[in-house]
Formats: sequence, C-alpha cells, structure tokens
Amino acid sequence: MCGIVGYIGYRDAKIISVVTKVDKDVKALSDHVIEIPKVTESLVPILASVPLQLLGYHIAVMRGCDVDQPRNLAKSVTVE
Repeated sequence: MCGIVGYIGYRDAKIISVVTKVDKDVKALSDHVIEIPKVTESLVPILASVPLQLLGYHIAVMRGCDVDQPRNLAKSVTVE
C-alpha cells in the first residue's frame, strides 16, 4: 500500500485526494476525491499524473494565466 501524507496550512483550503480505493476515511478528510484504477505500484505515479495535470491546467485557466505560452520557457530552452 502506498500513501502520501501532506500538511495544508491554509484556512478553508480544499483537499483533493487522488486515490486507487475510496474508503470512508478518505471521504471524511477530503473535499473532493478523484479515483484512478488500481494498477501495480510502479504505475500509480504515471496514472495519477493525468488528473493532476488536468487540475493544474484548469487552475491556471481560472487564474487567467496563458497556458499556451508559459513564462520563461524560451530562457530555459536556450540558456545552457
């Protein structure tokens, strides 16, 4: 069994959990639960990255960030 423990120091922060199995403890502690299929432990990070990338994209769009042109991309590509 693999788990992640985190601390959120902000008041009224939303807790979003990405899990392979939803149980009553996860539902009680989380505001939102994203369930991914149960796979071997080595594939969980790859599978979990899909909903996390989509979450990051939608948060950036809601904040008004230009997701098609990230800041400092040219600098990080051209500077050695």
